[in-house]
Amino acid sequence: MKTRAITGFFFVIVMLGSFFAGAAVFSVFYGILAVLCLQEFYGLIKQSGSSPNTATGLINGVYTYAAFAALFHWDVYPEAQTIHKLVFLLVPAMMAIFIQELYRNTNKPFENIAYTFLGIILTVLPFAFFHALGFVTNSGFSSHIPMGFLLMLWANDTGAYLVGRQFGRTKLFERHSPKKTWEGFIGGIIISAVAGYVLSIYFKELAWRQWISVAILISIVGTLGDLVESMFKRSINVKDSGGLLPGHGGLLDRFDGLFMAAPIVFAYLYFIFN
Repeated sequence: MKTRAITGFFFVIVMLGSFFAGAAVFSVFYGILAVLCLQEFYGLIKQSGSSPNTATGLINGVYTYAAFAALFHWDVYPEAQTIHKLVFLLVPAMMAIFIQELYRNTNKPFENIAYTFLGIILTVLPFAFFHALGFVTNSGFSSHIPMGFLLMLWANDTGAYLVGRQFGRTKLFERHSPKKTWEGFIGGIIISAVAGYVLSIYFKELAWRQWISVAILISIVGTLGDLVESMFKRSINVKDSGGLLPGHGGLLDRFDGLFMAAPIVFAYLYFIFN
């Protein structure tokens, strides 16, 4: 527990610090996290006996994040039309995954291709959408929405854990996560919504109803992301996704809620601001 607390403390400090260091540091920091998550995913898949194309997948992961980051980072400037072309270059870049598999002597080439793409979709794209939350207001970079996203995500996780531990009786999805309960799920939503209301007092980009709506989306979809990651780990018979964070497991364990929630929250806010 002591190791878990120390790791958690420094992890939160670094995460929050990235929001105050400016748009460039914010973009690079979460790009690094995205690639580390992708590498962790490929490592787990290799343990299960498959052979994803790690090198090409990581290169495509970096390019995918960079293209979308550039698109949202500079979309408010006249040069945006040039930046838009970066996204279309993803098509030939992705085709390289198929072509390179032709030259690999493996027994299940399309399984390898599928896992290579799945890693990018599951880890890199969500971070690209999370990064885009910093620019979703169309008025330049603002750290308030992505910071608020993480604070509400953590509030949901903490609330679900504490309420579930104290009052949990009814299993939520026992097949994939035996410890999760409906009581904890509802408790997480309530505490996350409270956090959303508190954020609305200080961060004025969204009205209080919208902050609470985002909190509910994060709680519901983030929990589904947690269950999906549990399903993934059970399918390959591992307990933790890695050991990068002592006491907490791997990065996939820490960001499982973000993977599903970030794209949904971005879509919701995109239609509010556009």
